Amino acid sequence: MTNFIIILLSAVFINNYVLSKFLGICPFLGVSKKLDSAAGMSLAVIFVMLMATAVTFPIQKYLLEPNGLEYLQTIVFILVIASLVQLVEIVLKKYIPSLHKSLGVYLPLITTNCAVLGVTILNIDAGYNFAEAMVNALGSGLGFFLAMVMFSGVRSTMETSDIPESFKGLPITLIAASITSLSFMGFGGIIENLFGGA
Repeated sequence: MTNFIIILLSAVFINNYVLSKFLGICPFLGVSKKLDSAAGMSLAVIFVMLMATAVTFPIQKYLLEPNGLEYLQTIVFILVIASLVQLVEIVLKKYIPSLHKSLGVYLPLITTNCAVLGVTILNIDAGYNFAEAMVNALGSGLGFFLAMVMFSGVRSTMETSDIPESFKGLPITLIAASITSLSFMGFGGIIENLFGGA
């Protein structure tokens, strides 16, 4: 149980895919202007991360590895993720059209969101079993959600701030993202202190 807590907390705070590993930057910068869009995109990413892990892990362990086809891992995983994103898009379009419209072009971009692909591949590389891989995927998704919601708050504050002309737009957004990322470095020693490096 302690191992699952360590994996979950590490994925959310210490090894945050957006703020520490710099994966998934495109939606992080593109969809974080409004809180509802950021939250909606994050929930879709959490769902896709969990489903992609649940599907790709058995494919890797029971199809690719036994048959010596590990070199097809990236292609197969991308195909699985693309299929899951299409499923999410169909469901959102039918049942939550307002969210589908607000996410716009960024919803299909989950297909190429390297955070989702990164989770599936790094679960295998870390040597996790299925349960640990699912916990890591959940933690990674929650970390993505946390980063998106936090940065959405930062960007809404910037909208009302007096920003020098040369910093307006993308420059101040990148500076704010880097400062937000730096703030997560403070979580580095928490796991070791709480669990004695277990």
